[in-house]
Amino acid sequence: MNDRLTSFFLFLFLTALLSSCTKGRKSVTPTDELPLVYPVLTLTPQTATLQNIYPATIEGQQNIEIRPKIDGYIENIYVDEGATVKKGDPLFKIDAPQYEQEVRTAEAAIKIAEADISTAKMEVHKARTLVEKNIISKFELEAAEYKLASEQALLAQAQANLINAKTNVGYTLITSPVDGVVGTLPYKIGSLVTTNTPMPLTTVSDISNIFAYFSINEKQLLELSKDSEEHLQFILTHMPPVELLLSNNTKFSEKGKVDATSGSINTATGSIRVRATFPNPQNRIRSGSSGTVVIPLRLDSALVVPQKATYEIQGAKFVYLITPENKAVSTPITVMDNSDGHFYVATEGLTAGDQIALEGLPSLHDGVIIEKKLVDPDSLYQKLTPTTRPMK
Repeated sequence: MNDRLTSFFLFLFLTALLSSCTKGRKSVTPTDELPLVYPVLTLTPQTATLQNIYPATIEGQQNIEIRPKIDGYIENIYVDEGATVKKGDPLFKIDAPQYEQEVRTAEAAIKIAEADISTAKMEVHKARTLVEKNIISKFELEAAEYKLASEQALLAQAQANLINAKTNVGYTLITSPVDGVVGTLPYKIGSLVTTNTPMPLTTVSDISNIFAYFSINEKQLLELSKDSEEHLQFILTHMPPVELLLSNNTKFSEKGKVDATSGSINTATGSIRVRATFPNPQNRIRSGSSGTVVIPLRLDSALVVPQKATYEIQGAKFVYLITPENKAVSTPITVMDNSDGHFYVATEGLTAGDQIALEGLPSLHDGVIIEKKLVDPDSLYQKLTPTTRPMK
């Protein structure tokens, strides 16, 4: 009996001891000991073509205001707004009968002057004959010759008046000075117009070529010229062909060329005005339009960082750099301004061969150990848009 009681108490003691040991130990699962897997990208130098985008205003090659050179009433309008015209095509007819009267008056003055010249010639001939016969003095002959010269001058004046009168009559028909497109027509038939009329009769825009004007700020200018010994004008005018995005975000079919810049930086805006010229063979783009000039920027040995691999704190950009010990370290980086929403080009904070976490950034923090899943850079860059994808 005593042996059984002893065995029972011994069993209770061992059970209690085992229970206390179990409560004092923390349960361990295999998943707690394994680091999480993150996609990791190894940065390698790339040859990349970026797009610099600049809002632009568009003007025709020539925008000519059509104004009357004489006073009168609009008798006829031969074109409509938006019409395409050739050089010499009639635009307006102005009714100005006073100039036709001036032509008739000048023609009559010419006939009078011609008759007076004939009379003066007869007087000269008569005086010369009498002088030869010593009937009159030479002074009378000279007076007759001066009279003839005076009448000839009056004839020349009358002929000049006729030319001016005919010129004014010619101004009654207004023609297009260039090939182009007609603008608005603020005046209608019957309107009185003068040389002092504040608004032009219309404008004719030569849009066979169009000018896209845009501005480049001082910081971007320094970026363009920092690796070149050439002056800025040479750099800008020797850029590769540029593209034009229209206001509906479609790409214009023709490529343009940067061919002019302003001479100095605008102190108010801190930018320089640049002009790109585009051919416009079908007159598709009209003067006064707006668009966006796209300038390609080729970079050699660029470190291309996917935008999804970055995060931002108070305007500064960061990535998680993965150390050789597989530890994530938050690292600030500096990137170029131009980005298409897919990637950045890092200029500071990273070097070739660095590895960065590509996804899952919200769950990372400094010092965490991860398991790397290396991502093929080529497959990653193929997902970017063709116009901005790094090219090898």
